[in-house]
Amino acid sequence: MALILVVEDEAALSETLAYNLERQGHEVIRAMDGEAAIELARANKPDLILLDVMLPKIDGVEVCRAVRQESNVPIIMLTARDEEVDKIVGLEIGADDYVTKPFSMREVLARIKAQLRRARLTAFETTAVEAPHRALKSGNLVVDLERCEASLAGEVLDLKPREYDLLCYLITNKGFALTRDQILEGVWGWDVAVETRTVDVHMRWLRAKIEDDPSDPKRIVTVRGVGYRFEG
Repeated sequence: MALILVVEDEAALSETLAYNLERQGHEVIRAMDGEAAIELARANKPDLILLDVMLPKIDGVEVCRAVRQESNVPIIMLTARDEEVDKIVGLEIGADDYVTKPFSMREVLARIKAQLRRARLTAFETTAVEAPHRALKSGNLVVDLERCEASLAGEVLDLKPREYDLLCYLITNKGFALTRDQILEGVWGWDVAVETRTVDVHMRWLRAKIEDDPSDPKRIVTVRGVGYRFEG
């Protein structure tokens, strides 16, 4: 799913964070001090950094400042202090979010998910703007973002609005194994009460329109025990 750098000098908390992130399907690398954090960030280019403020050698504020000079990677800062001045300092140097200890693991995971989704959407929008005619392409499948329509081998597909949204989401996340819950959140949103089997139904409809053989799909493949992955 994503490579996350956890920078936390409390061993027990670091292990707990890593364990829960790995259960979510993420890959985790860890640093126990500021110097190691900067080195790992440069060497591994993580998708997100979870950064404690109080660290040995170099504190989290300086780590954030150093990383931000080289990368736009999402940074969520952790602190045991709840003073407004800390939040202001953290955000002014380029942090994307701020969580105060003690925190619930559910809250941290939700913040991480939100930042990863925001980063992916930003990257998608940047690519779409730079692409000619604002189009997404996967072989002979083309999604015209200006016209809000998709075509296969030059023939416009008769897609329902939700099918179109689903196709855009899948192409945007090409190569990633997506759970049904992730797809529900990304296409239907948090505020809509929809059952996960709705995803399967819409996948079946979409496969019928973009696959040469819907019974043996090559574009939208099923990932057993996970969900779906768009291969193109």
